[in-house]
Amino acid sequence: MVVEERPIEPVAAPNDTTKQSNHQRPDPTSSRGKKRRWENKGFKHGSRAPRSGGQRGDTGRVAYFNQNIDKRARNDASRAKRQKTDDDGTSTPNSVLPAPFAKEEIDAEERRPKRKVAVLIGYSGTGYKGMQINTTEKTIEGDLFTAFVKAGAISKANADDPKKSTLVRCARTDKGVHAAGNVISLKLIVEDPDIVKNINEHLPPQIRVWGIERTIGSFSCYQACDSRWYEYLIPTHSFLPPHPSTYLGRKSEQLAKENGDLEGYRGRQKEVEDFWSETEKKVIRPILDTLDETMRKLVEKALYEFDLDPDHTDDQDTEMLEVSTANVSISEPVPCAEEVIKTGEEGIEDVSNLQPTSSIIVPDSENEGKLLADETKDCKLSIDDKKALNAAIKALKSAYLGAKRAYRISRARIARIEEALSMYEGTKNYHNFTINKTFHNASANRHIKSFKVNPDPIMIHETEWLSLKVHGQSFMMHQIRKMVGMATLVVRCGCPISRIQDCFGPADVSIPKAPGIGLLLERPVFDTYNGKTEKFEKEKIDFGKYEVDILEFKQREIYDKIFLEEEKESQFNTFFSQIDNYKEPYFLYLTSGGIAAAKDPRSVSAAEGGGSKKNKGKKIPKPPVDSEDERDQEPEEG
Repeated sequence: MVVEERPIEPVAAPNDTTKQSNHQRPDPTSSRGKKRRWENKGFKHGSRAPRSGGQRGDTGRVAYFNQNIDKRARNDASRAKRQKTDDDGTSTPNSVLPAPFAKEEIDAEERRPKRKVAVLIGYSGTGYKGMQINTTEKTIEGDLFTAFVKAGAISKANADDPKKSTLVRCARTDKGVHAAGNVISLKLIVEDPDIVKNINEHLPPQIRVWGIERTIGSFSCYQACDSRWYEYLIPTHSFLPPHPSTYLGRKSEQLAKENGDLEGYRGRQKEVEDFWSETEKKVIRPILDTLDETMRKLVEKALYEFDLDPDHTDDQDTEMLEVSTANVSISEPVPCAEEVIKTGEEGIEDVSNLQPTSSIIVPDSENEGKLLADETKDCKLSIDDKKALNAAIKALKSAYLGAKRAYRISRARIARIEEALSMYEGTKNYHNFTINKTFHNASANRHIKSFKVNPDPIMIHETEWLSLKVHGQSFMMHQIRKMVGMATLVVRCGCPISRIQDCFGPADVSIPKAPGIGLLLERPVFDTYNGKTEKFEKEKIDFGKYEVDILEFKQREIYDKIFLEEEKESQFNTFFSQIDNYKEPYFLYLTSGGIAAAKDPRSVSAAEGGGSKKNKGKKIPKPPVDSEDERDQEPEEG
């Protein structure tokens, strides 16, 4: 029996209201690579979408993690792909790396074997754009690689690309950050017994190679490093409370009253409660008394009333300050009132290049400085009066800074610093202490072995300094500077020490990073690898054998430069002055109001100085963010 075959007719979807006769089969080429309507629905039954960027793709979870991907190498490769190259593949003309050698020179060079080595180095980061190599910027690795080529440790054939030598750094330091001891691993030609001396001859004095140790072929200093020691130097006047006339100073007292914590707040500030009143009485008032009444009013207006004007805003400033992330840092000083005073006359002294020196003379924006200039213009001051006004402001600046530098920290204050630093010890979630991390990101969890302050301050050029040392397994970008910034702000603002613990929770907190000038990588630790060196018949990676040279180098190239740079530029004073005068509530978590006081800027009324009545209903800006060249970097520091 023969069965007649009938064509199978397509069945319409249950919800399809279109008649079957009108259904047309779509062109296969038009829908290629596109999801059909029923495929566009979200994932169901708890399934997860692939990570952004397709990191896992179609790979299963177990297979993905078994790949043991070196994320540092992956980031380096990704960055290399973005670098501009010529048509022939050579580096760009503005590259700071050695120019490629001619083919004839490469062919004529004797081929010598390369060996995997660990290079122990030290450097002062002043004037450099960080540690990691960058073809268009001056970096520590850039100068090191150039010296390797000139010393013959890298062949001419490999001189055009550091990846050919498998260069890896142990810890990546930020712009301006120093290192008494750091390690890079790569393949070098080390037959010459004087190779270290030859390399140092091609390096500036602020970069030194301490030694070169042969390692096993699979050695990576980044992966083999167990932990790292960092030191941070900070002047003790950084722990002075905000001036009572600043926004943060006023709000600290006010919120302490509102939250019934006034007695506790004053108790936490007891050892410094008389500092500002005594400074005003003994240092500032005698200078003001030498001025006539008109000039004194102008000077006082410049110093005080600027900060007390709650209604002065500028829409352009607001737009410039808006950012899209809660983890922000302050990195650049704002112009102070006296920085924008212009006399309009040739030969008249102005203070446009002076750094702000006290927390009460740094307004929030350049426009507030322009306001002072307008007021002096309305007064129709003579040229001599303008000179006198500038001189008086300059004298008061110097007086405030001198009073701060003359401060000597008490044992009680140091004890509060010790208590604050101890809050970091252990495994905590540091998503608020770096960039581009969320609370639920597992990589934000870091383990701090210890964080101590030397109880004996050191005296340098009439300024007292404290040494803070932290020992941790690894650190994210800006993490140490934000840890120091948070601990310092908690102490100086009379905030409960437990506020640091609150920052490890899910709430987003804007923590500014302390100046990079004081940060120093002490040394990395390789205990696990060193325990196996006898088995491999290799030398240990140990900075102890170079201790004498390292101490001399630290004093000459790092410590002295830190002290002199701070004396010249007053970076710490500028940093804390800007925070004290920032007139939005993002830093009010440092008060008795807690993190809740910093969550919603609209909760602070314009009458209290928290914003402008004219800007009511407008989007309120967040604090200044990290500099543009730091926003897009991977948040791994080492």
